[in-house]
Amino acid sequence: MNNGTAVNDYVCITPNVKLGKDVKLSKFINLYGCEIGDETKIGAFVEIQKNAKVGARCKISSHTFICEGVIIEDEVFIGHGVMFTNDRYPRATNPDGSSQSEEDWKVEATRVKRTASIGSNATIISGVTIGEGALVGAGAVVTDDVPDYAIVLGVPARVAGDVREKKK
Repeated sequence: MNNGTAVNDYVCITPNVKLGKDVKLSKFINLYGCEIGDETKIGAFVEIQKNAKVGARCKISSHTFICEGVIIEDEVFIGHGVMFTNDRYPRATNPDGSSQSEEDWKVEATRVKRTASIGSNATIISGVTIGEGALVGAGAVVTDDVPDYAIVLGVPARVAGDVREKKK
C-alpha cells in the first residue's frame, strides 16, 4: 500500500475501486474510482478512470482506455486498444490562456449496452450509445449512436448489417 493505494510493479488500484466477485486482473493496469462487475476479465495495460462502470462477465482486452463517464453493461466484449473519449471539444486552456481544470468542462456520458462487441482499435466518441448486441468493427470511429444488433464499420462508422443475419 502506498497512501491507501494498492501499488506494486504491476498494478495500481485505488481503494475507492469497487471490484465484483471473481474479477480477473492482468498485470500493468490502472484502476481508480471505477466499478467492475462480477467475473469480468481485464487485460494488461488497461486504464479505467473514476466514475466509469463495467458490468458483469465482460472482457476488456489489453491496451484499452475507459474514461470517466463510460458505462459498459453486462457481457460486453472490448477488443485490444479501444479508446473511449468523454469530451467532444477538448482544450488544454481556456480562452484567456489559463489551464483548464475539471470545472471548465463537462463529462459527456457514453453507454455500451449488454452483449455488444467493440473491435480492436475502435475509437468511441463521447455522448453515444452502442446498442444491445451491436458489433463495432475493428478500427471504426463511432461518432453517432449505434442501433441494437447493428454492425458498424468505417470512419466514421456506418451501419453495414445486422448481427442477427449471420452469413454462412
